[in-house]
Amino acid sequence: MKFLYVTDSHIRGTTPKNRLDSYVDTLKTKLQEVISIANQECVDLILHGGDVFDRPDLSPNVVGQFARIFKKSNAPIYVVAGNHDTFGHNPDTLSRTMLGLMDSFGVMTVIHPEEPLMIHDEECVIQISGQPYHYDLDQRDPKLDYYPKRAEHVDVAIHIVHSMLVEKALPEGVAHTLIDHIWGTTADIILTGHFHGGFGIKEKNGKFICNPGALARVNNHWSEINRKPKVIIGEVKNGKIQLCEQTLENAEDGDQVLDRSFLEKALHQEEKLHSFVQQVKEASQFQSLNMGDIIKEIASLQNVEEKVRQEALRRMTLVEEKWKDGQYE
Repeated sequence: MKFLYVTDSHIRGTTPKNRLDSYVDTLKTKLQEVISIANQECVDLILHGGDVFDRPDLSPNVVGQFARIFKKSNAPIYVVAGNHDTFGHNPDTLSRTMLGLMDSFGVMTVIHPEEPLMIHDEECVIQISGQPYHYDLDQRDPKLDYYPKRAEHVDVAIHIVHSMLVEKALPEGVAHTLIDHIWGTTADIILTGHFHGGFGIKEKNGKFICNPGALARVNNHWSEINRKPKVIIGEVKNGKIQLCEQTLENAEDGDQVLDRSFLEKALHQEEKLHSFVQQVKEASQFQSLNMGDIIKEIASLQNVEEKVRQEALRRMTLVEEKWKDGQYE
């Protein structure tokens, strides 16, 4: 069984301020190359690590343009939902999103946590499971998200997680999981996204943990200047695993598509934002400005029952769904 893995395409209809090119046209070119590579490599399936879209309620016109590109794939496409694919970062809203629509129309298939894909070929049985982004990801016991339930008689287990899995610890308040903490996973291959910089292919004792980095370059971090978008080509044969990264040829160098002057301005804004966050922390003792995290902390401080906290998160999700371009309808 052969597959191609790509993540964080962040499809949108407008160009970010820090880009010098037409983001939509560039992304179309990159996705066309991804599909072309998959077809040339004769992969059996394409796996997507989440954040297919940059927002869950993207224009149907834009979605249709990219759907036509995905439909050129000779292999089926399987995906897990990222935080940008759902309303309020809540996977329960999937049916009301554009990713849910793509799933309904058969353009791609969403892998749900309790419904792994089982592939039986002449050589082995392969299980492909998925964990979408959710509020508690990287904040609870990693075994709940990174250790999938492995069915009997499975030879190779592949698990896709849209999570902040990284090599080194991140600053306090940024939820994340360290690679070194999950090598005991029940999966043979962990494929992640969310962390746009990626870390390539890591291997230890026959297990693999991979993140090729985001297909899209939508932020203005300095590291994006030097990064080239990549995909991973994987093959499972006779129970043995082979993985390699492939750089997209059509992706321009970062300094050709990212505005350096905007990076300088963004750096200043980031410093101001950091100062503001520190002031809020000092005043309220909140650990972050994420709305979900704030609700959790309030609930914790007031000893509010879990069902009340979940209801608050649900209502916040509904508000976000009604929020259009800064206007509440």
